[in-house]
Amino acid sequence: MGTLATESLDRSKQGANILAENDAQALLDSLEGWSLISIDDVSRAEKTYQFKDFQQALTFTNQVGALAEDVGHHPALLTEWGKVTVTWWSHDLGGVHRNDLIMAARTERLKS
Repeated sequence: MGTLATESLDRSKQGANILAENDAQALLDSLEGWSLISIDDVSRAEKTYQFKDFQQALTFTNQVGALAEDVGHHPALLTEWGKVTVTWWSHDLGGVHRNDLIMAARTERLKS
C-alpha cells in the first residue's frame, strides 16, 4: 500500500486510460484482500471489510464516503450488518484506472 496511497490522482485527459488487467492486478496484489472483478464486462477493484456490528460498518462507510467526496472520485458502497463492500472503477472510462487503485489503497489505509 505504501506509495500508492500517497500518490496524487491524475486528472489529465492524457492519463484517462484504463489499466490492462495484468497491470491492475499487479498493483492490487500489494493491497491485501482486494480483487479484480468483472461485472457486465467492466473491470472493478473490490474488497469486503468485516466489522463486529452494523454501526461499525456504517461508520466505515461514512469515512470512505468522506474520502471520496474530498477528491471527487466515488466508489460503489454496499453496507450490510457487519460488512462493507467497496468497489472502485472509473465509470466514464469503463474500467479500472490507476486513480481507482490509489483510492483502494487510501481505503485500506482508513481501515488500518
